[in-house]
Amino acid sequence: MSAVLAGPLLAGIAVGFSIAAPVGPIGLLVIRRSLARGFVLGLVTGMGAATADTCFGVVAAFGLTVISSFLQEVSTPLSLVGGAFLVWLGLRTIRSPPPDDAAAGGGTSLAAAYGSTFLLTLSNPATILSFAAVFTVFGVAAYSDYTAASTVVAGVFAGSTLWWLLLSGTTAWLRGRIRPAWLTGINRFSGALLCGFGIMVFARAVLPWMSGLR
Repeated sequence: MSAVLAGPLLAGIAVGFSIAAPVGPIGLLVIRRSLARGFVLGLVTGMGAATADTCFGVVAAFGLTVISSFLQEVSTPLSLVGGAFLVWLGLRTIRSPPPDDAAAGGGTSLAAAYGSTFLLTLSNPATILSFAAVFTVFGVAAYSDYTAASTVVAGVFAGSTLWWLLLSGTTAWLRGRIRPAWLTGINRFSGALLCGFGIMVFARAVLPWMSGLR
């Protein structure tokens, strides 16, 4: 790789890592699934989010205003669906058996794990605004040609993937070191947090709409 593209690639990696790293509902899902089924399921869960982040990165890097505007227009229904899914997932997690028991009985397939986090991440169009802000911080907006923009997008995918690799790998390593008595508590705590995230997403979508009815 030429030195000219090294800057955009490193900037993209920094952006992807920074967008993925804050612990939110996707991070909780990766932790939960890594505990339940191990490293592979946890990583595949994170890769769904990394793919969605890359899609948002394409929109931000190439300035695709039509797609961005469309996503902003449908942000309310997408947020309602995403919030409802998080609440459902949280309640399911609270009621599910401890991870060791869940692992013994099967569970989420790799395709379902990937698809659920991909769609859940896409249900938050505000991520585009986050990309725009982080792009500015890392000076990515300065790369205006298509080659540099494509390199930035590749870096975003690599940076996001790096975070999910670290998170799922660390959680899977800790899996055998957690006392069995703690597993039910972890289920209930993570489920409650997922419900909380879902209610927050739902409320942020509904409150502006209700205000417009006044």
